[in-house]
Amino acid sequence: MHERRYDGTIERLRSPERVDRLEVERVVSLCVENGSVATVLDVGTGSGLFAEAFARHGAQIAGVDVNPEMLDAARGFVPEGDFREGVAEGLPFPDGRFDLVFLGLVLHESDDTLKALKEARRTTRQRVGILEWPYRDQPFGPPLSDRLNPKDLEGFFRTAGFKAWNATDLSNTVVYLLEI
Repeated sequence: MHERRYDGTIERLRSPERVDRLEVERVVSLCVENGSVATVLDVGTGSGLFAEAFARHGAQIAGVDVNPEMLDAARGFVPEGDFREGVAEGLPFPDGRFDLVFLGLVLHESDDTLKALKEARRTTRQRVGILEWPYRDQPFGPPLSDRLNPKDLEGFFRTAGFKAWNATDLSNTVVYLLEI
């Protein structure tokens, strides 16, 4: 059983304020630019908010989440998606299956950050996109003690076998793009 899981409502995940705060369309555009992204795995898909946005960009969608109720919601928003119960540290897909593996506000929730990154790398053939909270106190999101320090992340990226990465600071979050 995964130690951490979201226990709030689907409505809260999809509230207009949260969608605006997360800049969903901008995040998706950053993740797919300069690449041919036909297949996306949304790790920690929740209600499928990002999966739905990737689908609007023409991608074939798969998603995993530890919460079966969230998977039911994601299927409602993206009926053509392949949604499965699973954890970031053990993705139920073969090697190199996806053009993009996306972890939206889930890496800081994983039980083993390095293992989650290795699984993301294993299942992608191009890149991994990570949306995370910045390493600073904010009036929303998790406390600073639960956020990922960028210096630690760079060590994890290197150890997981990524050759290059960059970070883009948004208003309230950070997008990391990792290349294999």
